[in-house]
Amino acid sequence: MYVHFDFSHSPDTRSYLRMATGHFDSVRVTHRYRVLVPAVAAAVAAPLAKAYAAVWPQRPTGLWPLRFSFYLVNCLLVAAAGACWFNSARHAGASAEGAALAMLALLTSRWALYAAGLPLTDSLYLLVFGLAYYAVRRGPTGNWALVAALLLGPLAKESFFLLLPWILWFGRKSLSWPKQALALSIGLIALVGVHYLVNASNGSSDNQSITNALEHFDNIAYSLGRAASFKGIGELLSIFGLFTLVVPLSILLEKHQSRISADYASLGTKEVFLLVVVALHMVLSGDLGRMGYLAAPVFSAALALTFTNWRRLLRI
Repeated sequence: MYVHFDFSHSPDTRSYLRMATGHFDSVRVTHRYRVLVPAVAAAVAAPLAKAYAAVWPQRPTGLWPLRFSFYLVNCLLVAAAGACWFNSARHAGASAEGAALAMLALLTSRWALYAAGLPLTDSLYLLVFGLAYYAVRRGPTGNWALVAALLLGPLAKESFFLLLPWILWFGRKSLSWPKQALALSIGLIALVGVHYLVNASNGSSDNQSITNALEHFDNIAYSLGRAASFKGIGELLSIFGLFTLVVPLSILLEKHQSRISADYASLGTKEVFLLVVVALHMVLSGDLGRMGYLAAPVFSAALALTFTNWRRLLRI
């Protein structure tokens, strides 16, 4: 993915590469303010560029050191998100083996490969979702994760505000509302500062951001129509691949309703509403598969619980 990807048909990747070089003039407003990952990648690329030609003399210079920096940064962020999924599943009652298998299963998704291997910023948003769910799962001792989600969320993606009500309600036991408000305020101040600096650098205004946000509502009809088509259904089923079938098949194979309830008793309202948040991302973006992968924390917990009980399921 990292070496052979064709950038000619991916304006998103080209936008983030330009941002990392300090050029915002031709970057779409959708991406313009997601500066954290490009900024870190640019910082990592500075020392790497000096040694890159000696290590890979067969590759031309140019954007290769920067692409490699994105690769390193995004791999670390996806790995951190995976760690959140693993620990969330453990707090949901899964065994260590079941949680590890579920995490690895989700990392085989093509969307994980895209997030880790390409100069994109999806990895940071995956981490924000992972941190938020982990904090809610762990309770008061996971308050640091909720603080991190509230600080990083506004700069990770504009649609973070769809996740915010879920965090405020289900995260109140991990972090009180006044403390949540303080962390969110710092994140919003950082967002305002980024908007100001970026707009000043290229003469743009926040009116473009507002117009762009409103245009996303035009995607709803398209997304719903696509989800109802055979191609859309295939796209939804491909988010987690064949592992998508593991949980429903385990439920169908179980003959005793009480055992099903016991196996998944730790999953409930918070998971349902987080899936609703993910669904909103999907219909507003029009990108069903990529946004659907944000459900990874919930699906990982359900899959881990299924793997935890696999011995009993095989005896049915």
